[in-house]
Amino acid sequence: MVSATEEVLRRHGPEKTTVLDVARLLGVSHGSVYRHFPSKAALREAVIRRWLDHVRDELDAVLRERTAPPDRLRSLLTTMFTAKWAKAREDPELFATFRALAAEHSTVSSAHVGFLLAQVRAVVADGIASGDFAAGEPEVIAEAVLDATSRFHDPAHAAEWQSPDIEAKSAGVISLIIDGVRTR
Repeated sequence: MVSATEEVLRRHGPEKTTVLDVARLLGVSHGSVYRHFPSKAALREAVIRRWLDHVRDELDAVLRERTAPPDRLRSLLTTMFTAKWAKAREDPELFATFRALAAEHSTVSSAHVGFLLAQVRAVVADGIASGDFAAGEPEVIAEAVLDATSRFHDPAHAAEWQSPDIEAKSAGVISLIIDGVRTR
């Protein structure tokens, strides 16, 4: 059902997709779909959760890198941004669904933000422990990093990602952040 919903979302977009469309594609009644998913929103969330798993995998790989925390933080943020930019560019219909869920503060979008926060917090904690980053509260620093970089990963800013200098601007912000948290 998740794959069928994904196909229908790609075909019709999040606003025009209905549970009946999904049921038709599967050759079942819409009641059968509702037995597995209580609402259209639950179906959309299942699709986006699976769609975001690819971003998770990329970021998990960066977190496992055996590089110095400043380099790992740069790599993590760069990967986070480029993954979102690619999703918006290469899969606009599902990105529109993700954007709608983020605007609704859905459980899947909240979980995704929590995941991003945990990733940044882990690198910051490693940096503090190694002495690469100044002492501080990893949670507070991670939240500040995500807030400072929201322009580059928050779907509300997707229109700005078409700018030809977005990569240079994101690199500048990342450098500023890393310089700001380094031990002096």
